Amino acid sequence: MDYPEGSARARLELALGRIADSSGEGARACLTVYAEVARHAAVEADDRAAANRRLSPIDGWLVTVKDLFDIAGEVTRAGSKAIAQEGRVAVRDAEVVRRVRAAGAIIVAKTNMSELAFSGVGTNLHYGTPANPLDRMRVPGGSSSGAAVAVADGFCDVAIGSDTGGSVRIPAALCGLVGFKPTQARVSRAGAFPLSKTLDAVGPLAKDVAACAAVDAVLSGEEPADLSTGTLAGLRIGVVQGFVLDGLDSAVAQVFAAALVALDRAGATLAEVALPQFEAMRTLNARAAITPAEALVVHGARFEAGAAFDPFICARLERARAIAAADLAETRATRGALMESLGRELNAFDVLVMPTVPILAPTLAEVEDAERFNDRNLLLLRNTTVANFFDLPAVSLPLTPGIGFSVMMRSGEDRRVLAVARAMEACFAASGEIHPGAKRRTKGDLS
Repeated sequence: MDYPEGSARARLELALGRIADSSGEGARACLTVYAEVARHAAVEADDRAAANRRLSPIDGWLVTVKDLFDIAGEVTRAGSKAIAQEGRVAVRDAEVVRRVRAAGAIIVAKTNMSELAFSGVGTNLHYGTPANPLDRMRVPGGSSSGAAVAVADGFCDVAIGSDTGGSVRIPAALCGLVGFKPTQARVSRAGAFPLSKTLDAVGPLAKDVAACAAVDAVLSGEEPADLSTGTLAGLRIGVVQGFVLDGLDSAVAQVFAAALVALDRAGATLAEVALPQFEAMRTLNARAAITPAEALVVHGARFEAGAAFDPFICARLERARAIAAADLAETRATRGALMESLGRELNAFDVLVMPTVPILAPTLAEVEDAERFNDRNLLLLRNTTVANFFDLPAVSLPLTPGIGFSVMMRSGEDRRVLAVARAMEACFAASGEIHPGAKRRTKGDLS
């Protein structure tokens, strides 16, 4: 049946067709597809649009949700067959699911993820790994792997993921999208399968900042960000130095430098800043990182009982057993002092910037090796972890596809960082420094 062009029904049928295409990534990116429920919701959205009574700016949008969000009547798998086999059925929708439904959005599918959300690589041994849309021989990044592929491949308008150490921003960067991690308390985690209660956050991935901002307003229950308020003229930008710039892939280094030139030419004031708080965080995490320790609390009993987790996930849980309680207590206590100290230091800047990830997406083949997997995983998580540890709202913007530019601001200044990110997005799109001759990397060219 033909539906009016641009209608929710027409866009949904196009998306469902793409998901069902056996030559594509639908089966690996979308673990559950809600075709009939979505069709009913699309009819209602079109009826509201015809009557000029839309429920919100995202009424009629196609949305996917990560496999760790509860949907009433279903088992929440968290990307794990071991969790799925426990058969625990959700009695109600996760709060973020309830909010997007109430706003009139159409939930199309639940998306694949790194098992337990415990990897930045994005591979999944049990349900398959959705391949990177820019180069199908490469990983999509994680843990919100299916979310990124769903947006990039046109299965939805916006995907909702979780971000504990970069799980929204890493796949956004590697797949050429925008990803937003809010201040943690801003979006409810009720009904989200936990990894780290201290660091888990919920945020969207989309093709542009405006879409992320629109969904963020629904998720947070706050007024939408006024994106027109973002300006680059006179903006005080701190360019983070230190380990976040170590070992950059040559392409990442080149494009990041070009982005800084573009911002300078747009009137921003840039200054290099070395932050001892970031270095202190790295030292603490090397001895007693919060995420693996809290993941072991969540999954320790399963692990001890021999749950059939991915061996790479088991190795991370095994290493977490060596974390001493006293060292973990020191990390948690010191974190609060470091957050206060960083807050004072940030008074000198409006935003901080750095590369989202230091490398290009690894190939699927190279992360089959355990040692290589661990090395790539640590590198992918290295920079993004900063925003979680210090609870900073952070946006990853695409530069050339596969390379992300991270923008961070003080905790609680979420709408402002989105407005600044929108101004940077426009600047980068027009920049001849980043895209010489207005030519971008072609699809599949990540070499």
